[in-house]
Amino acid sequence: MRSFVLTVSALALASCSTVPDAPPPSLDQLARDYLALQLAIGEKDPGYVDAYYGPEELATQAAAADDDTSLAVLQTRVAALDATLSLIETQPGSQEAERVRYLRAMLGSARVRLRMLRGEDISFQDEAEGLFGVRPELIDLTTLDPVLDRIEELVPGDPADGPLNERLNAYQDRFVIPNDRLRAVIDAAVAECRARTLPHIPLPESESFDLSLVTDKPWGGFNYYQGDYHSVIEINTDLPTRLDRAVDVGCHEAYPGHHVYSTLIERDRVNELGQIEFTLLPLYSPRAIISEGSAEYGVKLAFPGDSQLEYERDVLAPLAGIDANDIEQYYELREALGDLSGAYYTIAAAYLDETMTREEVIEASMRYRLQSRERAEQTLRFMDTYRSYVINYGLGQEIVGAAVEAGNADMPTRWQRFIGILSNPTLPEDLM
Repeated sequence: MRSFVLTVSALALASCSTVPDAPPPSLDQLARDYLALQLAIGEKDPGYVDAYYGPEELATQAAAADDDTSLAVLQTRVAALDATLSLIETQPGSQEAERVRYLRAMLGSARVRLRMLRGEDISFQDEAEGLFGVRPELIDLTTLDPVLDRIEELVPGDPADGPLNERLNAYQDRFVIPNDRLRAVIDAAVAECRARTLPHIPLPESESFDLSLVTDKPWGGFNYYQGDYHSVIEINTDLPTRLDRAVDVGCHEAYPGHHVYSTLIERDRVNELGQIEFTLLPLYSPRAIISEGSAEYGVKLAFPGDSQLEYERDVLAPLAGIDANDIEQYYELREALGDLSGAYYTIAAAYLDETMTREEVIEASMRYRLQSRERAEQTLRFMDTYRSYVINYGLGQEIVGAAVEAGNADMPTRWQRFIGILSNPTLPEDLM
């Protein structure tokens, strides 16, 4: 009986047809039903709930009902709640219409995730579109050969000394932060990211985070948002950490990235408007491409132009004990490597659709993403765990960046647009 308790409101409108004067469920009640349903899915799919700081009793009920709830029952509940929401009458452009649209988009992704959990075979592109609302474009990897030729000209050393990816990684590893200085460098970078963000995005005085360095993870960094404007941030150090990564993770995980995004949503949607549905962030949803894309793009806002290079050369390199005399060349290579980004989706699709073997994927990553074998294997570990989630970083940055910079906007306008994207229930379709 417990597994059906939380479906009553989701089925209420269907019952209204037989009880003419029965009032429809409130949108706030449907939002609670939505939370209960997403938490129930999370019980079947560890990691599905990326963050939750809503009513504790809903999480307790979901955990207690787990053994009695099948994936098929969850699919029925998703369909019922979506059908109920589709019958809610709202005024176009109203907060109610906005909430209904958001909830139905999240349920659409939940449908796809449940199909996957039940073993349905879904292609990489269909999976990405179904979960995140964007269909990634796949390319012919050989079209990147001219890009590799240009990078070859930039990499120090003689081509006879070894494959391009090995020579590139050997050069980049000259900028690895020593382990005994890593925490100090990351702390300084995060503080700088915060200092550059707060003049543009005022945050609650109580906002805070805890940061730790960890190992043996499939990801590079993770933000566990706790609610009450607080985050727990973990940075994975399985692989050597290069100098530019300190600023990248500081902006991405904290300011103006994930920590700021979740803080604004809690302040503006949950606390100010009482929209309880935002206390839960599903990992596999259209919010993911906004969250990851804005976190990636946030580096460009906080460090426009050459300011990241200059900050790393003048502050972080001395702190790390790194000779940064040729950091301009390092950044020239970094920019050139960006032209290889399309290879990621194509290689991921080939791996997940099983048109390439694991070894072929490693070889392709070494050739067309110029990764070391070690980094290619780490990327595979991420794909094994998160599958098509890989699109949210590069593709998300493109989508958010294009919307923020539209019309060659000046920096104040870009910051204002960025805030608008973060503090509203923005979906990918709103930006494309």
